[in-house]
Amino acid sequence: MTSAAEQRAPAGEPAAGSGQPSAVDGVRRPVPPAPLVWPGAPTPLGARFRTGPDGVAGTNFALWAAGAEAVRLCLFDEAGRETRIELTELTHEIWHGFVPGVMPGQPYGYRVDGRWDPWTGARWNPAKLLLDPYARAVDGEFALPPEVYGHVRDWPDQSVADTVRDERDSAPYVPKGVVVHDDDDWSDDRRPKTPWADSVIYELHVRGFTKRHPGIPEELRGTYAGLAHPAAVEHLVKLGVTAVELLPVHQFAHEDHLLRRGLTNYWGYNSIGYFAPHAGYAASGTRGRQVGEFKRMVRALHAAGIEVILDVVYNHTAEAGELGPTLSLKGIDNRGYYRLQDDARRYADYTGCGNTLHVVQPQVLRLITDSLRYWVTEMGVDGFRFDLAAALARSMHDVDMLSPFLAVIAQDPVLRRVKLIAEPWDIGSGGYQVGAFPPLWTEWNDRYRNAVRDFWRGALPDVREMGYRLSGSSDLYAWGGRRPYASVNFVTAHDGFTLRDLVSYQTKHNEANGEDNRDGTDDNRSWNCGAEGETDDEDVRALRRRQLRNLLTTLLLSTGVPMLVAGDEFGRTQRGNNNAYCQDNEIGWVDWSLPEEPGWRALSELTARLIALRHRHPVLRRRAFFSGRAQTADGLRDLAWFTARGTEMTEGDWYAPAATLGMYLSGRDIPGRDERGAPVVDDSFLAVLHAGGRPTGFVLPGPPWAERYEVVVDTSAEEQAGAPSTVHRAGARITVPERTVLLLRVA
Repeated sequence: MTSAAEQRAPAGEPAAGSGQPSAVDGVRRPVPPAPLVWPGAPTPLGARFRTGPDGVAGTNFALWAAGAEAVRLCLFDEAGRETRIELTELTHEIWHGFVPGVMPGQPYGYRVDGRWDPWTGARWNPAKLLLDPYARAVDGEFALPPEVYGHVRDWPDQSVADTVRDERDSAPYVPKGVVVHDDDDWSDDRRPKTPWADSVIYELHVRGFTKRHPGIPEELRGTYAGLAHPAAVEHLVKLGVTAVELLPVHQFAHEDHLLRRGLTNYWGYNSIGYFAPHAGYAASGTRGRQVGEFKRMVRALHAAGIEVILDVVYNHTAEAGELGPTLSLKGIDNRGYYRLQDDARRYADYTGCGNTLHVVQPQVLRLITDSLRYWVTEMGVDGFRFDLAAALARSMHDVDMLSPFLAVIAQDPVLRRVKLIAEPWDIGSGGYQVGAFPPLWTEWNDRYRNAVRDFWRGALPDVREMGYRLSGSSDLYAWGGRRPYASVNFVTAHDGFTLRDLVSYQTKHNEANGEDNRDGTDDNRSWNCGAEGETDDEDVRALRRRQLRNLLTTLLLSTGVPMLVAGDEFGRTQRGNNNAYCQDNEIGWVDWSLPEEPGWRALSELTARLIALRHRHPVLRRRAFFSGRAQTADGLRDLAWFTARGTEMTEGDWYAPAATLGMYLSGRDIPGRDERGAPVVDDSFLAVLHAGGRPTGFVLPGPPWAERYEVVVDTSAEEQAGAPSTVHRAGARITVPERTVLLLRVA
């Protein structure tokens, strides 16, 4: 009687290097003879086309596979026939060889042999074709038939299924890496290099943003070329944003549970190729042409003054846990790439996705930093937002702000110069780290999101939290030389309700995801304004539009870096779905018919006007925290807070229930100097935020704060542009309509 570990699935294919015929699409063909291979070099890792000895053109292949017993390079011709080449050179755990005559466009993969011993974390299986972690392009889509699993997925006893090695060949069912020749020096590109304090970020999905845009040719919709099209760029320029933050564009795969339900991982937070632009977003083809298409997109955005930030997922991969597929790292060196539990069959999971990359390992850290540098130096991007960044900052177990990952980033001459944004949490113990990342880093500030949502739905017990969030969150970031722009302020993000849904739904409606509405957060902090979902009640609809104006105005007047989500500026809806990660359809795509509707067009115009106001006035985008102290004899301070009575806030006022808050920003006391060394001087403003359901009186502060005030923004009005401004004298008691933001300029 054999043990589970000794049992094997019926062998559908010969083992690698057997010399027997191979099968592609069920047709058995002879294996071509292996070409000549020269020693080559162990660096750089990946497949690099170059000129070898005697001027012979070819490609150098190098793969780190510590613990492996053999590595075979597999080349594929147009008919899908596989040629296997033994790599015999081994330098510092890197297997390498130079193959003359291998040109750009060549599909390839690896088979790695070694022990099969899942109890110690060893999961080598040469029957599985593996994607090169350094592949710069990927040809083909990932499906998940049983053949792509290193273990027998359908083994009768699932409790030991991951210990039974599957001998079937996966090559016909997995995408291949592609050799790419990259000689672009970016000499014709001009990076915008927008300072952090001047940035306005616009989070978008390459496919979803362009898929329904009527101004983009149909064949380019949903692609990098579509985002580079003048019609797409024009909207970004007109809106005034300075950077796009792209949801993941690294090559990713879909999860099995989604494919079984006829869905896909639309958002792409399931990476499997950290150097390859996702092939599904390419209009020009996938044999390396997607690389050039991505670069042209970056150039087009740079030419319009817009930076490109990538949302990157280095915390886990698409290979999931012990019951997941074997696509790349798991089959190259499972113990080297992934964090394992004491029971090495199991994976340490700080991400909720089945595995966590072992960033403490030098070669894993090298993979990540090599990837980051590649996207900066060779693909032209300007920064990164790190998904679940706390998982990357863990040393052996705990989150450590002196971890190898953060230390390497801090000293890297390329990476320390680009924009670095942390999603400062993961799901592990001690994973919530908002405010804890070191200088150089900015952070998604979910405390800002929660406070603003709660204020405008009337759920804050007092206004203390709003005071901190409006003025740059000094309680979180005023340490270690950090600045107010360490806070990336947002009210919505891809994960959660859209802005319109935030004021239209009390609860999530994720039935389309096929998980019985169990997925997605229940902590939405939303208010439906009196009716659940879409309604014909015009009073409810008008209130919702006003709340949208309030939320957007609050965001764009707050100190810090504002982040908008694509389509929020004109009322995009996901029909109450707060977890549309698998909705590659009208639920997840931006509806470009909305800006043609008068109410939504007015919202878009207000958003653009607020962004322009922010760009014009440095007092709204300060580079240093407020002091709150008087700088001159008249007692005028750079920041002051007022009650509705027109008096300055006392300590008791901060703790008292209130729906109204006045914030005075002095343009006379802005620290720092401009590029020519002159003092920075601006207008002063008074912002009045009133979240109550009835109008309220507000006494405008008198001297030394102001003598007169001019209304600049009044969110109680549907239309803002072109309206005559109203001037009030200081000391006057004005009426602030219910649920309104007033922005008044000191005249």
